[in-house]
Amino acid sequence: MAVIKNDIWIANMANQGMIEPFEPQLVRKLDNLPVISYGLSSYGYDIRLSASEFRIFRHIPGTVVDPKRFNPENLEPAKLHHDNHGAYFILPAHSYGLGVAKEKLVVPENITVLCIGKSTYARIGLIANLTPAEAGWRGHLTLEFSNSSSADCRIYAEEGVVQLLFLEGEPCNISYETRSGKYQDQPEQVIVSKV
Repeated sequence: MAVIKNDIWIANMANQGMIEPFEPQLVRKLDNLPVISYGLSSYGYDIRLSASEFRIFRHIPGTVVDPKRFNPENLEPAKLHHDNHGAYFILPAHSYGLGVAKEKLVVPENITVLCIGKSTYARIGLIANLTPAEAGWRGHLTLEFSNSSSADCRIYAEEGVVQLLFLEGEPCNISYETRSGKYQDQPEQVIVSKV
């Protein structure tokens, strides 16, 4: 039976290097300006979207996106914009984009992390794919977003973008680390599909 871990456990493990950088409380304002919350919550941790990179899928006539032979030309870099509300990328209507988490994770061997979307973004039609970080995984998560609305959407950099839920289970026989998973040690950049 899996058990969801609370803020006490998350803070203790973060102090041992599980999340870096770590924010021990839910941040809702920076320099007196509202931000999309990030940091520690009751039973999770809201991570931030890194300003380092965001890429949007584009159509190249005559090509099909193939996860076994991914063509990086199908991903176009998005410009980082700035105004008095913060730094942001624009995800066009009915499009799909990839970003990366600012925080680095080091997942313990008896924990699996589920990455779920924040309601603030879901309410404007921006859907974050449910993504796992398996037992023993480490690195910066590549995050996947779909704009299901008919309007372009802002996605703010350096602010909360998804929530992590930490589920403890019985120790597994072979962890992500043990099997040398293909997405191990991801840097703070978008990593495309690998086989």
